[in-house]
Amino acid sequence: KMRRHTLRCSVYALLIDNGKILLSLRHKTGWKDGYYGLPSGHLDSNETTIKAIVREVNEEIGIKANAKNLEFIHVMHRKEIDNYEYIDIFFILKKWKGNPINNEPQKASYIKWFNLNSLPQNIIPNVKAAINYYKKNIFFSEFS
Repeated sequence: KMRRHTLRCSVYALLIDNGKILLSLRHKTGWKDGYYGLPSGHLDSNETTIKAIVREVNEEIGIKANAKNLEFIHVMHRKEIDNYEYIDIFFILKKWKGNPINNEPQKASYIKWFNLNSLPQNIIPNVKAAINYYKKNIFFSEFS
């Protein structure tokens, strides 16, 4: 029997307010520590992408998101050096309840708003690419 190729799936949320985007500085995760990323995470078993991103923003930054306020903006097929392949699905969260906080200090040093046109140098490369694609209305990319 042929074994099918499998991919991992991650979801990401862009929170943008007055031209600023919310990023968190990763630490003690074992992956891209010292780099800024978006609220994000892997899908759990039998979880939809929408449920996953609603769960992740609540876990990571303590806000309540309503699925109707999520808008799909980009999908990326990403190949990592460790031989893992991902489908990364990016959403913009139009509205939310609560003020974002660093709800997982064991995984992030802090969260911070950055000007969308002046991102930090130490941003996770595929996240930087996706933000730039969002600004150009490009909905699909491949990244390695």
